[in-house]
Amino acid sequence: MDKPTLKSIEVRKELTDEWEKRGVQKGMDFAMLTDIITKAWSGKSVKQYKKHKDLKKENLRDHMTNLELVLNMLAEATTSEISKKKKPTTLDESKVIAKQGGAVAGNARKEIEVRTGDKVVSKLNAKQIVEGKPKKKLK
Repeated sequence: MDKPTLKSIEVRKELTDEWEKRGVQKGMDFAMLTDIITKAWSGKSVKQYKKHKDLKKENLRDHMTNLELVLNMLAEATTSEISKKKKPTTLDESKVIAKQGGAVAGNARKEIEVRTGDKVVSKLNAKQIVEGKPKKKLK
């Protein structure tokens, strides 16, 4: 696991720019929408996901596997595209769009899990990778 790629940062910036354009407030509103997207694709809230990876204040993105990061990017990019097309004017409309964007990546995650037999949302975090913990099936 490496730090998030520049592309993932670019995708996130495009999403937050879109939210700002739609009148979404930075801070709590961004966090709420991010939580909706994350839950829709991963099945876990950001808080649950961080707990799953045994993280405290660390950035979740910094501890995602490649598949986790790609699915997160898919969820955020899809949310941006839907928002650009639907042009929401309220936070509630943006919440619906966040759920839709996350669901697209959630469907991809479920398909990957069916095809591989493994869970995509891993307990592994960057510290465990650096320490050389063996990779094993994590349910």
